[in-house]
Amino acid sequence: MLGVASKNSIIYSRLLIGKARHLLVAARQKELDLYHISLRQASVLTFIHNLGDKADLAELAKLTDRNTNTLSIYMTRMENYGLVKKIRDSPKSTKIRFELTEKGLNIYKDIKKIKSTRLIMSALSDEELQQLISLLEKIIRRAQ
Repeated sequence: MLGVASKNSIIYSRLLIGKARHLLVAARQKELDLYHISLRQASVLTFIHNLGDKADLAELAKLTDRNTNTLSIYMTRMENYGLVKKIRDSPKSTKIRFELTEKGLNIYKDIKKIKSTRLIMSALSDEELQQLISLLEKIIRRAQ
């Protein structure tokens, strides 16, 4: 496929992983552009919805693979866009949870219907998809 890279399977596999990621992200972002949100914002909306009342900064940081300081700034922006709201269990509590606003929930419901990733991944059988997940998890564990 790509000359020199094809002669070295490690380089070629890294190239293929990068290309697949790029194409998946581009297809999803094209659909998300209709809602004027980024891929990361869509992910955060989905995580908050799925976590429910457990959607605090620490959990979201784990799921987004970001540190809490970076994510805190990001969440403030999302709050300013009207997508999420911060909830304190008590006025003196330092723990902050996040909930979707009505606007955030409506966008979440719309983006949940996006089919680009499902359509692309449908090239794999269920068994192949499970193999891919297993192999990628193995690579991630080694890299961490």
